[in-house]
This record gives sequence, structure tokens and C-alpha cells, in this order.
Amino acid sequence: MPPSTNATVSTRPATPADLPAINAIYADAVLHTVSTWDYEPMDMARREAWFAAHEREGLPVFVAVTEAGTVLGWSALNQYNHRPGYRFTVENSVYVGEPHQGRGLGRRLLAALIEAARELGMHSIVAAIDGENEASVRLHRAFGFEPAGRVREAGFKFDRWLDVVYLQLLL
Repeated sequence: MPPSTNATVSTRPATPADLPAINAIYADAVLHTVSTWDYEPMDMARREAWFAAHEREGLPVFVAVTEAGTVLGWSALNQYNHRPGYRFTVENSVYVGEPHQGRGLGRRLLAALIEAARELGMHSIVAAIDGENEASVRLHRAFGFEPAGRVREAGFKFDRWLDVVYLQLLL
């Protein structure tokens, strides 16, 4: 049985010990949702390289954890574009394990990202969200993200075309 999210939950920076849980949450999203347009889950070597790149670039990764240390969700700031003119804009990722969705964990994780982006001197956060993911759009809108565009049929997964919706928060 999954741990209850009624227990005390905290948000903290992720550590290498959290990577298996981060990877499991992401793998579930890859295999069962259109929250990500990846087709195959990451292996641990690739997840470790992802985490090392975030550390090298000074981009935070957070986890929402129970008192017992069970990771229920994670979030990250990601490089938006490698060109230097984009260096003050980041893209965010927020993933909550399926049994824990709808309980405010996404809010905690997104709030941590916004605070970190401000501390890093970022100017803008971009969210690229599947056009059908109304919960994620609502979450971002609750934090002041504004619509920045929609690209129709930009992705293909589960034998269908998918739209991407862009939201942006100016810090």
C-alpha cells in the first residue's frame, strides 16, 4: 500500500539517494500518461547524468517526502535553451506520483521552484504542458503563469497527435 499523503510532508532539495524514486515516478508518467512525451523510461545511468548536469548548471531539483523519507513527487528547473541569450529563462518540470496527485504536492513543488528561480536571478519560467493536462494548467495559473501560446499537434504519443500549451511566469 502506498504511503499516505496525510502524513507530514516536506519539500527539500533532492539528493542522489532520491534518484530511484524520481525515476520511478517519471517512468510511470512515461508509460501511462501524456505528461511527458518520452516513450521509454530513463535508465538509472541517464537519470544520474541528468542529476549531475542539474548540479553542474546550478539548477535545483526538489522532492516532496514523508517523514519516513518516501518520495511522493519531484520538480526541477531545466535549461530552456542552450543559447546564451536565453540564460535568464528556465523551464520547469513537476511530477507527482499517481496515488498522491490532487493533494497539494504539486503546489509545494512548484512554489519551491519559483522561489529558487528568483534566488538564481532568473527572469522567466516557461511551462510546456500537454494540451489535455488541465490539472497542470490550473496549477500553473494559480501561481500567476500566463498563457504564452499553443502549438497544435506538436507531439505524437499513444497513436495520436498532441498539442503543447506554453505558460510563462515573469519573475
